[in-house]
Amino acid sequence: MASLLQRFLPKTEFKDYDDFIANYQVQYDESFNFAYDVVDVYAKEQPEKTALVWCDDNGGDERFNFADMSKRSNQVANAFRKLGIGKGDTVMLISKGRYEFWFCLLGLHKLGAVAIPATHLMTRGDIVYRLREASVKMVVSVDSENLPDQIDDAHAAYDEFLETKVCLSGQRDGWHNFYDLINQEPEEMERVETHIHDRMFLYFTSGTTGHPKMVQHNFAYPLGHIITAKYWQNVKDDGLHYTVSDTGWAKAVWGKIYGQWIAGSAVFAHDYDLFSVLHTLHKIEQYKVTTFCAPPTIYRLFVRQDLHKYDLSNLSYCVTAGEAMEPNVFNRFEQMTGMKVYEGYGQTELTLTTANFVWMNPKPGSIGKPSVGYDIRLLNNNDENVPYGEDGELSIYTGKGRPLGMFEGYFRDEKLTQSVWFNDFYRTGDVVRQDEDGYLWYVGRADDLIKSAGYRVGPYEVESVLIKHPSVQECAVTGVPDSKRGQLIKATVILAEGFLPSKALEVELRQFVKSLTSSYKCPRVIEFVKELPKTISGKIRRVAIREKKDNISDIESEGDASPA
Repeated sequence: MASLLQRFLPKTEFKDYDDFIANYQVQYDESFNFAYDVVDVYAKEQPEKTALVWCDDNGGDERFNFADMSKRSNQVANAFRKLGIGKGDTVMLISKGRYEFWFCLLGLHKLGAVAIPATHLMTRGDIVYRLREASVKMVVSVDSENLPDQIDDAHAAYDEFLETKVCLSGQRDGWHNFYDLINQEPEEMERVETHIHDRMFLYFTSGTTGHPKMVQHNFAYPLGHIITAKYWQNVKDDGLHYTVSDTGWAKAVWGKIYGQWIAGSAVFAHDYDLFSVLHTLHKIEQYKVTTFCAPPTIYRLFVRQDLHKYDLSNLSYCVTAGEAMEPNVFNRFEQMTGMKVYEGYGQTELTLTTANFVWMNPKPGSIGKPSVGYDIRLLNNNDENVPYGEDGELSIYTGKGRPLGMFEGYFRDEKLTQSVWFNDFYRTGDVVRQDEDGYLWYVGRADDLIKSAGYRVGPYEVESVLIKHPSVQECAVTGVPDSKRGQLIKATVILAEGFLPSKALEVELRQFVKSLTSSYKCPRVIEFVKELPKTISGKIRRVAIREKKDNISDIESEGDASPA
């Protein structure tokens, strides 16, 4: 059964990267709405085509075709409309890995309402912040992790806008039961007209350096992810794609709905309470997953297993994003499976911005080359282009138009928008360098760069070396003030099981780094900790480490005071 890809792309196949950049284009109407123009079209023309394959760790196993998705989303839209939800209203979805997320998301699209996916890991304070900043009118939540109680507490503290609470299961005072609402609604509805520039999504960023920002996307956003699915993840028509992410993160809509469905691939969702690498491998084997996307952390766990124990013969293509992948992990995975891992880069504000695309030979550790529409410049602090091999902030020139799916600014914060978007450039805050072949290499966040004795060091450059040592389970590299060098490089390390902190181990780690990279990148300060400060999305908050007071009075006792 053919996908809908040709309805949006005059040309779907490209001979190489240059052909792709020169000739890729998307055609669409100004009234495009993914729920009507993709899901409902499939439901009419190919109703039995598989859309979603879902399971949990308690024996749950469900499959939904596009007819199911169309009917259920219509019921949701009809029910939510009766509760007062209409165009422009904000609805928070806290659905973890539940399949109802897809019903709700599509139903909100059909109403022209604004979806706010959120993580189940939020605390009461996180919830209050989001209710207030986004004027949330309705919350739909799982009945787990004490979330309903925390939402009730947050509602009591801030109830200016929140009118309705819906629980996906169970009965609670002051809440509607999801299925009690939708099961009585008709499976058909008249189309609500929306415009491509209407607001469709609000996503809260991770908040690594401060309060989470509200990123707003419009109804063109799904079209921007055709490239993500077809030309990076390499999904197949009637295949099964698995992106590891729960529904609270933007990564979920990168890999679990839009581009995949347009390209004809079903998506796989595993609703787990605690991530297990063994369970993940088993699910890939059991459900015959064909394409796979996960952060490098999961590939690190994969290569520590005996992958020959699993039948991965249906798996044909793997990609990664979220952080840079270490070349040793790339090489080990290829040796064990015969598959390369194609790395990509983007932000919540963007779609796939750079990638090792299907026609390219990926360079281990590189985030690839620019995607279509992304006019990328690497700029220094004087807004000047840097030459090959030098670090520059990845900036996107939008003077001739914005890439399809790029955000429209931060919701209700014009000052913040202007702080990152001026002179027709969006400054990502990420520092990269470009080699002579045009491949880009991630260095780190601009705020995280360490300036030590005249050198600029990105945290990843040191972390990627330290993580190779068997004693290092996880680490974060930051700078600490120093009167002589400006900053010293500090490594905050969580030790692997079986290793204990000691001065001898500190010396060993320093020598290990020096043996594998330039000596000026060697951490002068090493601190062993039990945990690292992180956001609720799991990203390390280096700012919290930097703000901690460090005792560095004995550093010079190591000797080696030269910068190189």
